[in-house]
Amino acid sequence: MKNMKGQYCIVTGAGKGIGKAIAKRFLEEEAAGVAIFEWDLALAEAAAKELDPTGKKVIAFKCNVADSDMVKAAVDATVEAFGRVDVLVNNAGVTRDRIFHKMTDDEWHTVININLNGMYNLCKFVVPLMREQEFGSIVNISSTSLMGNPGQANYSATKAAMQGFTRTMAKELGRKNVRMNCVAPGYIDTDMMRAVGEDKFNAAVARHPMNRMASPDELAAIVAFLCTEDSSWVTGQTIVASGGALCL
Repeated sequence: MKNMKGQYCIVTGAGKGIGKAIAKRFLEEEAAGVAIFEWDLALAEAAAKELDPTGKKVIAFKCNVADSDMVKAAVDATVEAFGRVDVLVNNAGVTRDRIFHKMTDDEWHTVININLNGMYNLCKFVVPLMREQEFGSIVNISSTSLMGNPGQANYSATKAAMQGFTRTMAKELGRKNVRMNCVAPGYIDTDMMRAVGEDKFNAAVARHPMNRMASPDELAAIVAFLCTEDSSWVTGQTIVASGGALCL
């Protein structure tokens, strides 16, 4: 696979889990620099230090992606540090699961604001940069929950909306050599998944066609592919990474 040599990247929610694995894979693919955007600055700084002890390639910013002003400030600081942005991964996301008739306004709006409006906020400030330089790749982390999941009306709505946004933006940006794609993971072995409890976790594994869950590194490899020139003819697509649990 062609690597990411010379590319500067932003990964949201990269303090742990999938986002951190993506940042790690980008460095392995020789990315020139990675900016970690994370609401918890201490978490971001710890990840940056672990991934790049030299402090030369990974920078960390406190950023609530739902806050447009914070996003603009973090993007501006990234451009000041790196000079450009070639890759954006919209990974930051939360769940506030509850059956719909019991769901609160706060649970609805929190998920919409972070998962969907957060993606919009990042694109609002990064897309013009990519259009100007006529190069870039954006990957949005969706979910197989886009097909619907009881108790996840808010989360499923955001993950489905990501795909419509991605297809539209791919058509708008193609002439500027900017690509946008989605990855829709199924069960991934993360802290969020482990939080359901050991019994539910093991039951989910037992139902899975491959009898296991994916590691964050496996998802990171797919994201990295979408950010190299090996995928230069791929845009507006959703790669379902569910180990056979879901086929769209």
